[in-house]
Amino acid sequence: VQLQASGGGLAQAGDSLRLSCAASGRTFSSYTVGWFRQAPGKEREFVAAISWSGDVIHYSDSVKGRFTISRDYAENTVYLQMNSLKAEDTAVYYCAQHRRYYTTSITPAEYAYWGQGTLVTVSS
Repeated sequence: VQLQASGGGLAQAGDSLRLSCAASGRTFSSYTVGWFRQAPGKEREFVAAISWSGDVIHYSDSVKGRFTISRDYAENTVYLQMNSLKAEDTAVYYCAQHRRYYTTSITPAEYAYWGQGTLVTVSS
């Protein structure tokens, strides 16, 4: 499977951005997809994840209430709508597919396929 993340850019605090993660592969709909981010000098951290069925969703505390993850099965795409952006949201954002069918987790090591990342820069 190949994942292509897009939608990053420069935003001001309070703005919104929507990230997209487009996937190739027929079985994408059978896997949990997660968004992670890595700021300069920091470790990669979990942001949000959506299960294969779309009915189990997890958010990190830092984005809960501001970010929304969703998936479009027809388009084989997972989205991350980011509202009320803050300077601390600045990072490279990665989408990833879980390594196992029908399993949900928030641990980066459990995700096998990663997109190339898209940079989000939020100015205060």
